[in-house]
Amino acid sequence: MESSNSPLNRRTFLKIGLAGAAATAVGAGGIRELAASSSPQSSQPVYRTLGRTGLKVTTLSFGAMLTPEFEVIRTGLDMGINYVDTARVYLGGRSEEIVGKAIKGIRDKVYVATKTQPKSNTKEAIIKDVETSLSNLQIDYIDLIQLHNLDSPQRAFIPEVREAYLRLKAQGKVRFFGITTHTNQAAVINGVVDDPEKFFDTIQVAYNFKSDPAVKEAIARASAAGLGVIAMKIQMGGYKTREEAKALTPDQAAANLKWVLQDKNVTNAIPGMRTLEQVKQMVSVMGTKLTKTDERILQGYARAIDSYYCRHCGQCEGTCPKGVAISTINRALMYYEGYKVPQLAKETYQEIPAQALASTCLSCSTCVARCVRGLNISRKMAQARATFA
Repeated sequence: MESSNSPLNRRTFLKIGLAGAAATAVGAGGIRELAASSSPQSSQPVYRTLGRTGLKVTTLSFGAMLTPEFEVIRTGLDMGINYVDTARVYLGGRSEEIVGKAIKGIRDKVYVATKTQPKSNTKEAIIKDVETSLSNLQIDYIDLIQLHNLDSPQRAFIPEVREAYLRLKAQGKVRFFGITTHTNQAAVINGVVDDPEKFFDTIQVAYNFKSDPAVKEAIARASAAGLGVIAMKIQMGGYKTREEAKALTPDQAAANLKWVLQDKNVTNAIPGMRTLEQVKQMVSVMGTKLTKTDERILQGYARAIDSYYCRHCGQCEGTCPKGVAISTINRALMYYEGYKVPQLAKETYQEIPAQALASTCLSCSTCVARCVRGLNISRKMAQARATFA
């Protein structure tokens, strides 16, 4: 990657990265020659309005959760993406700093979304979170500040949280408010939609080909109510399937993006693009239609992961007498086994209260928790204990 003492300038770096596997094939000696003859393919950006914020954002936006190099993000921005989503909890606390480097010099062309810490529910904590994020990002204001990781709508109605957000907005440090949810999503979304004060402007929700119909219906309600809808986790975990020798293929990734964006109630999707080749491929998908071939690809992938993919609906947790955080534990496993991000998996698991960890299951002789989709919860909890011991 580029550094101050690197012999390659940034433009050369980007051309090499976008050349993908070909650069590897020619070896180090041919990289500069290949870079000189390679250039990013352009694609016309497609925009939708982010609900009542009025912001015109690209339907393909940048999820920075998994992106370790700022050059990768900057490439996406140079190719037309105008929205970046990050959070201080990502990449062990480095993600905001990486995004800050990526948007340097083009701040007025990019909308930046970040999040307060998952456990921040007081006025002091919220304000401190935003001040820290502004410093990390090296910007004067945040376009969208999001209350992170709601598993029930109640947290969105805490008076101190709203007071803090309003104060920050009055100070010009944030522009709009949103929430994110991974668990019990339909209930969380519907709770925000039904808020008579219409306090929040956006929702960020895990949404993909395997999502529960209740989530799709809640998204439609949110869009009709004027909320911007931001889709995350669109790749269904990115698992290595039993039918393939490698992880999620480019065709599968593209089909997932097309499926999400064909829902006009979704404003934008924020896939976690890690490499320059992924950026190039996903940008080329923006504005293209879902085909019958895409649907067959998605159906095949969905069948392959059906026995171990958790939809994070949270319904199983009501059947667990110990109150184990099954959905969040399964999300941590997804980060570890599917997306292959051990650090994020461990951090997600560590956020769970001790009494709700998978180790609590050891006090039960038989698991009585039940998944409406038929996942073997006992086996998944055993996997978590072995993985995060």
